[in-house]
Amino acid sequence: MTAESTEQSRWPMPPMDGYTVDDLFTLPDLPPHTELIDGSLIFVSPQRRFHGNMVDLLVSSLRDGLPAELRVSREMTVVLDVRNGPEPDVSVIRADAVKGPDQTSYEAQDVLLAIEVVSPDSESRDRTTKPQKYAAAGIPNFWRVEQNGTSGRPVVHVYELDHLTKAYVHMGMHRDRIKVDKPYTIDIDLTAIDTL
Repeated sequence: MTAESTEQSRWPMPPMDGYTVDDLFTLPDLPPHTELIDGSLIFVSPQRRFHGNMVDLLVSSLRDGLPAELRVSREMTVVLDVRNGPEPDVSVIRADAVKGPDQTSYEAQDVLLAIEVVSPDSESRDRTTKPQKYAAAGIPNFWRVEQNGTSGRPVVHVYELDHLTKAYVHMGMHRDRIKVDKPYTIDIDLTAIDTL
């Protein structure tokens, strides 16, 4: 066997109908943060500093003033259906959905806010695919965080679910500070990213 054929054999052969969430959790040697979208495995690129700092800022800020019945989680799979297990960068979930330190996923009905910090390799997924799937699964709030091309600062787009259409409605764009009351009262100084 040549080195080339050995390398090729490391890639898992997808099933005819695509992978399922069960496969996502049982396939050996998947890279960290592998997602499942429409039955396909999605491998993420190494993250840039903006992405990591933004996730850190959001997680710590969201935990300030967090109601006792909620928790904040980073980079955990959310099971939307049998063929979709995306991994939001940050999620606000119901506290009773937390089962223990070995837990690897949450169910969509336990997520109140899903946040995606857009990276160059995930633009299309974070702007269209994931929000559509989060909305269809009934997640009531979604934020999309982009890096402003001029200033390098974050721009947060806030969406709320329209339960009638099962689609998100754009509720606002925030640049220096985000103040919202859903899923709870949140006030985040976005300029604090400059200090990270």
